[in-house]
Amino acid sequence: MISRLPETSDAENAPTPPVLHAEALSKAYGPITVLSDVTLDIRAGEVHAIIGENGAGKSTLMKLLSGHAAPTSGTMAMAGERFAFADAVQAEDAGIVLVHQEILLAPDLTVAQNLFLGRELSRFFSVDDRKMNRRSAEVLERVGSTARPSSRVGDLPLAQRQLVQIARALLDDRKVIILDEPTAMLANDEVDALLDIVRNLRAQGVAVLYISHRLEEVETLADRVTVLRDGKMIGTWPATELDQRQMAELMVGRELSMLYPPKRGLSAADPVLTVEDLSVDHGKTIGSFTVRPGEVLGIGGMIGAGRTELIEGLMGLRRAQAGSIILNGKNVTLPDVGTMMGAGLVYLTEDRKGKGLLLNEGLGPNLTLQALDILNPNLRLDRRKETGTVRRAVQDYDIRVRTLSVEAGQLSGGNQQKLLLAKVMMADPSVVIIDEPTRGIDIGNKSQIYSFIDDLVRAGKACVVISSELPELVGLSDRVLVMRGGRFVAELTGEDITEQNIVYAAASSGNDTEGRKRA
Repeated sequence: MISRLPETSDAENAPTPPVLHAEALSKAYGPITVLSDVTLDIRAGEVHAIIGENGAGKSTLMKLLSGHAAPTSGTMAMAGERFAFADAVQAEDAGIVLVHQEILLAPDLTVAQNLFLGRELSRFFSVDDRKMNRRSAEVLERVGSTARPSSRVGDLPLAQRQLVQIARALLDDRKVIILDEPTAMLANDEVDALLDIVRNLRAQGVAVLYISHRLEEVETLADRVTVLRDGKMIGTWPATELDQRQMAELMVGRELSMLYPPKRGLSAADPVLTVEDLSVDHGKTIGSFTVRPGEVLGIGGMIGAGRTELIEGLMGLRRAQAGSIILNGKNVTLPDVGTMMGAGLVYLTEDRKGKGLLLNEGLGPNLTLQALDILNPNLRLDRRKETGTVRRAVQDYDIRVRTLSVEAGQLSGGNQQKLLLAKVMMADPSVVIIDEPTRGIDIGNKSQIYSFIDDLVRAGKACVVISSELPELVGLSDRVLVMRGGRFVAELTGEDITEQNIVYAAASSGNDTEGRKRA
């Protein structure tokens, strides 16, 4: 039973008139209603958080408010005047802009070209690149981005691309800025910088709608919190009246048990994977580590520390120049994806949309692509076997779909991640590496992903978790290795696995000789 939850606040007693008012908004796609009867006030100079599980209707509501979709019913008003946006361009002209969770940038253009795409500055009938680069540098500095205006966007890390998207929204004055999971791809220091940007926008009188699964951010940043569940509005509260557990309970509609499974203690088994002095990117990243059956090994560090690069080198996604790999007692030379999978090692990429799934394909092709030798023994796909495999995966991993023919791109983030996990487990691996396992995933699906990881290690498999979320590393890991500057600098076990110790090792420039030795 949900405990000690306050009554929803009365929006009619709001001390400040709303800059944007939505009344009884609903959205249906054919016979399916995805948002029902949502009434919302958005005030100037406040951060208004919208929270809810994946599929609760948050993204749909944001699209309606920003002109990316039209409501089936209901009305919207600005400054007391009703309006209906024909598209997102009209919404931006009115001062409302949505910063999408997905990266919607042109990878082959420069940062400056992306920032001014469709609104290029000109001088003497030609594009004024110098002025655009200068203004781009100013707004990039404002959001804490280290990207250069002349850099090609496709060459930037995901975190920097996200900051470029936010910078694009800040080029012009805005009345309402909608941020959809803005910190999902950012490291802790980048998150702090972004939160400062949001606070500055609030101080300037901008209304900020903030969608996030990171409840600690909502608790510290928001002035008011609106909760959606199953497409319906549960209520709006002053943020001071809700703690993180109450927010989570309102989101899922039930009292939450412990989020993380009980830890198992250090494994005494022999390592199933031993990596020695693996060198990637010509020595920019070098790492040695072991992982044992029945163990969760966490890898922490700031974005750019080399965590993903090392693992991609291990998988053969990047070329490794030196080092040794022993997997299941066998030496592996010149690793490639096929060899590593065949030897029992699989990898869930951090970029499930760009590298992990075929978004325009159904569940079947996504799930079975890496198992065609099983389902296609005679060079002819066994459709009946494929359908049976999909049905089992949907049941075993609780992939919530209305039909098995749905495209992967139409799934929520949590269901996409569960599909990706089911996909790699088709290989029956002994070692599973998961990069950012719950990025952009709501609290309910997080709990499920953690349970799946626990099931894996209790079944005797080894699991490596790379995560930028410190509570996740602390809650899941039996050991934590911390990387900085392309090297492991510390190993933490037992009570030493704390957020403070991880941050210190990841950010400190002190003597880390002993940490390197232990790792």
